[in-house]
Amino acid sequence: MTRIIVIGNGMVGYKFCEKLRAASSKEDFQITVFGEEPWPAYDRVHLSAYFSGSKVDDLSMAPRSWYQENEIDLRTNELIIEIDREQKRVVSHTGTVMHYDKLVLATGSAAFVPAINGVEKKGVFVYRTIEDLDAIMDFGKKAKSAAVIGGGLLGLEAAKAVMDMGLETHVIEFAPRLMPRQLDDAGAGILKSKLEDLGITIHLSKNTRQINGNGKLTGLDFADGSGLSVDMLVISAGIKPRDELAKTCGISTADRGGVIVNEFLQTKEDKDIFAIGEVASYQSMIYGLVAPGYEMASQVVNQLCGKASKPFLGFDMSTKLKLIGVDVASFGDPFGELEPSENIVYENKNSGVYKRINVSKDGKRLLGGVLVGDATAYGMLLQMTQNKMPLPPNPEDLILGSRGGKAPESAGLESLPAEAQICSCENVTKGDICQLIEKEGLYNIDEIKCCTKAGTGCGGCAPMLNDLLKSQLKAMGKQVKNSLCEHFDYSRQELLDLVKIKGIRSYDELLDQFGKGDGCEICKPAVASILASTWNELVTKQDTIQDTNDRYLANIQKGGTYSVVPRIPGGEITPEKLIVIGQVAKKYGLYTKVTGGQRIDLFGARVDQLPDIWEELIDAGFESGHAYGKSLRTVKSCVGSTWCRYGVQDAVSFAIRVEERYRGLRSPHKLKGAVSGCIRECAEAQSKDFGLIATEKGWNLYVCGNGGSKPQHAKLLINDVDSETVLRYIDRFLMFYIRTAEPLNRTATWLNKMEGGIEYLRDVVVNDSLGIGEVLEKEMEFMIQTYACEWKEVVNNPELRAKFKHFVNDEQGDPSIGFKEMRGQKIPASWT
Repeated sequence: MTRIIVIGNGMVGYKFCEKLRAASSKEDFQITVFGEEPWPAYDRVHLSAYFSGSKVDDLSMAPRSWYQENEIDLRTNELIIEIDREQKRVVSHTGTVMHYDKLVLATGSAAFVPAINGVEKKGVFVYRTIEDLDAIMDFGKKAKSAAVIGGGLLGLEAAKAVMDMGLETHVIEFAPRLMPRQLDDAGAGILKSKLEDLGITIHLSKNTRQINGNGKLTGLDFADGSGLSVDMLVISAGIKPRDELAKTCGISTADRGGVIVNEFLQTKEDKDIFAIGEVASYQSMIYGLVAPGYEMASQVVNQLCGKASKPFLGFDMSTKLKLIGVDVASFGDPFGELEPSENIVYENKNSGVYKRINVSKDGKRLLGGVLVGDATAYGMLLQMTQNKMPLPPNPEDLILGSRGGKAPESAGLESLPAEAQICSCENVTKGDICQLIEKEGLYNIDEIKCCTKAGTGCGGCAPMLNDLLKSQLKAMGKQVKNSLCEHFDYSRQELLDLVKIKGIRSYDELLDQFGKGDGCEICKPAVASILASTWNELVTKQDTIQDTNDRYLANIQKGGTYSVVPRIPGGEITPEKLIVIGQVAKKYGLYTKVTGGQRIDLFGARVDQLPDIWEELIDAGFESGHAYGKSLRTVKSCVGSTWCRYGVQDAVSFAIRVEERYRGLRSPHKLKGAVSGCIRECAEAQSKDFGLIATEKGWNLYVCGNGGSKPQHAKLLINDVDSETVLRYIDRFLMFYIRTAEPLNRTATWLNKMEGGIEYLRDVVVNDSLGIGEVLEKEMEFMIQTYACEWKEVVNNPELRAKFKHFVNDEQGDPSIGFKEMRGQKIPASWT
């Protein structure tokens, strides 16, 4: 029996043990693992979830019982202090002496702490272990502000943790841009803007010279002479390999740190000692992602078991992450530096989306790229880069989408070769997955994950894994089930039916009966929308599953303040109400703007001011405009026959009637309507989710316009119908959309995906081909009868009002919010 000792019980050390046990019998290897932390291995990739309520057990890679069942001697809280290579033994700080045949160094890395004067002061922390996080959380209870040194991957993860604690958050980066190793200037600029919109202050090109305070941190001084006052500092400026143990036993380390290994992960001086993960240095390169560490573990296991082992010759560092709610990805050669290339760029500062792809000079290959704000195409773009797949005739289609309605050529999963790597963490290929689906009959994503471990590491491959399963099942002629996420084996439509039939009124109740796990950022807001669309109850009763905007019944704006948008049906408003809006705006110092949707927006309200502002507006007869919700926003109108000499119907009166009928209606995405008084179309009804154009005989009804970032004209559903009939058709249309659309699909996207298109929709809504017209009308009548203004409910409920505070232990507002003046009004200081 070969004696294996693993020093280090992080993610890579655990993965080595898991793979070794899976590849051999228990009689082949005796495995002992030493870990200096008190817990078994845990997931450092998702460490920030600890600040949002996850426990150590939730982050655990495997419980202690797993080690026992697999006859692995796990020794936590025990630090190896000596390696005796001649005697082939290790010594721990407790005096334990143990002999080995093969030794695996998986000691990982520690946080890199720059040499800054005052770094020893109270209130200064690193962001690396559970113990670090416990200390940060404990100290953070007494702090109001915190800075994070480091604007890379680790630093922004730490910033999210600080923000989740409710602290004023600053990020300090030495380089002139965020994530300098992954993003170019433009991409980093978009990311910076999005983080600033969330209330995080970004300080670039800052070299921290001094940490101030008499024993306890009070602030920072920078080399350029500027400073920053903060209560707490988290240093997350990078990592340094834990190679000190190797040095003491004469094993060579690289100039920039790390144990030098060859292509078989063996150390330079001792072929029986391997190094894997962040402690290993191959050709002077340290790999700080989990995927290359797992690949190293696999290769050492293959060698120990006498299996075919390919040499480790480096690893692709492409990565996709969600940083503080913002999708960020870089792949291949992100900056186009390795060979001559041309770049194609799409940038939308308004929506916060940046996409760049680098194409070879001959226009035949994709070399790499950067994605910020929308990384849905990452999986396919990475595959095209890695597998040198041919580009479509118009390469820009890869980031813009084909403008002809067809998918770009060579962009489907079916075009990927079998050897294409779907999961880099576990080295799982398309062929591996397809074989399990075809030969083993695994038709469930969880079964595939369990069998291959794909999607269980960083999670970046999960969308492509799911798409591949659906694609393969469809190719086999099998029914494809559109599950909402891994926690619910049902589609949105099925969950809506279950909620309705079973009378389920809460997320926890639905999860207990029909789901599994603790839920995620996909299913929580989706279920919140389903519950609201079914029962029309106040969303703040289940605020923890809502998006930020719904949680506070207001859109969070740049600088961390919120908007106040009262409903003004049809754009009609009395002078008295107009005066009240002006008085409120003046009293609270709010930026005021008349919108394109015929409302008046008030910006710059602190969250603690919202209930007071709304109390004054409600007293004046206003109600919530639902500008924050996936619900009806406005029904725009022209003046119609009331004032216009061309008008043939009273557009204003009917627009008010329509808006008051559907106000507060929750749906898969936001809804906008319009009513034009004649064919001159001044209300732009054909660009809305539903729009009415007056005729001499009544109304023409158009549906499924808009489409957001990919706008399209609405399509004519029915023409020349009277007011009561057109309302009945709108009732049916909206409830059918709510019943059948996928989460976050606008009506235009919903119709585009609908088999049969507008003709089928007309059959259902107008001709009642499914025989559900009366049911849909009754469901809409229930929504109309149960409507209540959400802000009125909050204003009159002290318990709900108490939730609108910046700090639970302080009545003051957020001191970090800053403004400047422009054209006589205030705007966030971060605007440029």
